[in-house]
Amino acid sequence: MKKQHTLGGMGRLSRRTAAAFFLLACGLGASVHAAAPAGQGRKVVLLVQRDGPNLPVDEKVRAHLESRGFAVTLEDQSAAPSVAAGADLVVISSTVAAKDVSAAWRQLPVPLLTWENDLLDDLAMTGKRHDVDFGEAAKERYLWLVNAPHPMAAGLPAGVANVYVKQAGMSWGRPGLGATTIATLYGQPEKAAIFGYEKGATMDYESLAPARRVMFFLGNETFTNLSPAGRLLFDAAVDWAAGLR
Repeated sequence: MKKQHTLGGMGRLSRRTAAAFFLLACGLGASVHAAAPAGQGRKVVLLVQRDGPNLPVDEKVRAHLESRGFAVTLEDQSAAPSVAAGADLVVISSTVAAKDVSAAWRQLPVPLLTWENDLLDDLAMTGKRHDVDFGEAAKERYLWLVNAPHPMAAGLPAGVANVYVKQAGMSWGRPGLGATTIATLYGQPEKAAIFGYEKGATMDYESLAPARRVMFFLGNETFTNLSPAGRLLFDAAVDWAAGLR
């Protein structure tokens, strides 16, 4: 009787194991344990103009990052870089006024992503000439992806990418030789819309990147205008800057 009971237990175990293999074979095993959010609780400081008219858009950026698992703290443009102590990533919105942002963010040894083109020269990510080394195109919708193998390309194919739902402004810059350019404005290869520097790479003015640096093409209100492809590129840029890719 004891032997029969043991065999019965093995039979029940076998059925459970078979069921588990069946779920995996059907691609359902992932539903048993929810996947960890992409951000994995990493800390992000989002620098914005807190009393500005575009704060609602910045709040949507914050909500999106939090939905991906990041822990986001909103800070005003006047904040000192010390607020980023212990952070994994600093994100600077274009809603800030560049003149009110501390120059010390340039040396911060924390990864940083921005879409404020007026800050690119202050961060040594481009030269100093407005509309030559950095600027904003008034009405754009497409990018030209030139570095599809890079993680910031989000797995999209090389060539034309429709990144906005409708035409809107796009920030751009002309990075230094140490940058990796991911995309340019369509038909304007000299204007990089997405680019990044690896830690230690040479930026402009012969500065070395103290940590990863990324420029993305958004404007004050255009985060909500991103197409599905544009959203993929945004997430990929954030993840690469934060060291997740």
